[in-house]
Amino acid sequence: QVQLVESGGGLVQPGGSLRLSCAASGSIFRINFMGWYRQAPGKQRELVTTISYDDTTNYADSVKGRFTISRDNAKNAVYLEMNNLKPEDTAVYYCNANIVLRRFGPSFGYWGQGTQVTVSS
Repeated sequence: QVQLVESGGGLVQPGGSLRLSCAASGSIFRINFMGWYRQAPGKQRELVTTISYDDTTNYADSVKGRFTISRDNAKNAVYLEMNNLKPEDTAVYYCNANIVLRRFGPSFGYWGQGTQVTVSS
């Protein structure tokens, strides 16, 4: 069964950096889209960034120029490099992936369990 596991969250000072990782395991033929979402307490989960199979990316306005998403198709992994972090970036970050389990088969959406990022002095 497919599972997404995030790692790399933690406590960082404003202006600092963190690198989040998300690895997908299980029987996977291809991962179409991958992305990162975040949810702060009392707020709606929001899209942070996405990346397609051909490395087309998009970013929320709030993180443009500071965050960078990348993927490693051979490892079924996606990464989020977060620079110049701000207190407003504090949230639980969730990995998301649209995955094809077998050749010519349908795709399904999957979510990771989330990793906490706290930006505070």
